[in-house]
Amino acid sequence: MITVKIKKENAKYKKITILGHAMYDEYGKDIVCSACSSIVTTTVNGILALNNESISYLVSKKGMSIDIKSNDRNTQLLINNMVSLLKELEGNYKENIEVK
Repeated sequence: MITVKIKKENAKYKKITILGHAMYDEYGKDIVCSACSSIVTTTVNGILALNNESISYLVSKKGMSIDIKSNDRNTQLLINNMVSLLKELEGNYKENIEVK
């Protein structure tokens, strides 16, 4: 299962951690992992295109962590959109992804 952990302070996103594998299908064919990766990668790239100092991220074999350094409106809106999309994915694949 993919686990998405969200940390907020004062109603602002501070850290997002994405760990695990959806186990919907085998590696390389898993549509839930693919959707999650696409959502997160598109969001990170969009934020960095606007302000490359607003977030930092670390990718490992286990997953990814995103540290949100900026409370600016664009960064927070894009992160909020990412979380909404991941929650929608969770609604369709409850056995494969959990957003906390």
